[in-house]
Amino acid sequence: METIKILGTDDTPNVILDANNEIFEISGRSLPEDVSAFYEPILAWLDEYAQNPNPKTIFTFKLVYFNTASSKLLLDILMRCEHMKEDGADVVIRWCYPDDDEDMQEAGEEYADIVDVPFEMEAYSL
Repeated sequence: METIKILGTDDTPNVILDANNEIFEISGRSLPEDVSAFYEPILAWLDEYAQNPNPKTIFTFKLVYFNTASSKLLLDILMRCEHMKEDGADVVIRWCYPDDDEDMQEAGEEYADIVDVPFEMEAYSL
């Protein structure tokens, strides 16, 4: 399966979707001008990956900021993870947030309440 690597900018997150090396990560800031166009290939990749996922998938979110438009697409990613879990895959979400950022911690907790996927909350120092 083809790997997706998107180098982050000031407005877009760094994205690595690499099934062969078991790296599934979105990090940085997410406020792309056209959020749908940015996330569409990511969602399409996940749809394809869901057809034959790895025995275990740990999807890491390490965001420092995301706008409202991005929050919907992040939820779409989490929903795809939930569907993989419902289909029998072992999926874990690792939600990393700066240890002094209560908003990002709360965002992770809210997502954890919405989707039925195990969440690991992990604070880190900047």
